[in-house]
Amino acid sequence: MGTTIELGGITLDVLRKDIKNVHLSVYPPSGRVRISAPARMSLDTVRLFAISKLGWIKQQQRKLRDQERETQREYVDRESHYVWGRRYLLKVVEAESAPSVVLRQSKMILSVRPGTNAVMREAVVSGWYRQTLKAAVPVLVEEWQPRLKVHVEAFHVQQMKTKWGSCNAGARTIRLNTELAKKPKNCLEYVVVHEMAHLIEPTHSPRFLALMDRFMPHWRNTRELLNRLPARHERWSY
Repeated sequence: MGTTIELGGITLDVLRKDIKNVHLSVYPPSGRVRISAPARMSLDTVRLFAISKLGWIKQQQRKLRDQERETQREYVDRESHYVWGRRYLLKVVEAESAPSVVLRQSKMILSVRPGTNAVMREAVVSGWYRQTLKAAVPVLVEEWQPRLKVHVEAFHVQQMKTKWGSCNAGARTIRLNTELAKKPKNCLEYVVVHEMAHLIEPTHSPRFLALMDRFMPHWRNTRELLNRLPARHERWSY
């Protein structure tokens, strides 16, 4: 069941779910706010929670409004695409063979069957980004597990609209945004370490910040860089 709360000129959508804790999300591009709350939690309690987070909500909305966005990609020749922070120009090759993506010098060569439309070209490139990220993550996990003294049971990569990563501390798993394959590799390392640190401390408490400061002293600079880089163009349907 859904309802809305008005706070300081901000509309918050409230969804009741069969969950234990309250979850707050601010969605691009306009900064729409959604609170997922336990089914039995009263609306007054949800309102008090929202009031306590109002400063954070406004901060996130400002970031979304200020963040540069990529132009919509059409998957045609000489279009710019990024891999690990480096710019490549797309070269589309039509051939009667399995679709593929290959990086060669400053070009991203996309091979597709004749007549493949932009939607299918995008699917091929997105799949390649996903596999590229999946290949890079295990090295970082193996490096950081002994340093943090934690064990990651599994990791997953997927397209995420509001987060660079997430962690399920109970299941000992982490989830990463496929868009990280476009960003500099130190940004990926920062997100991996951030989510692994949540296996030690699930919240963004002073203890968590101390862990990040200890193991990755310059993490705030990397976070700032990541949040400054252009975000993915989306056809938002939220």
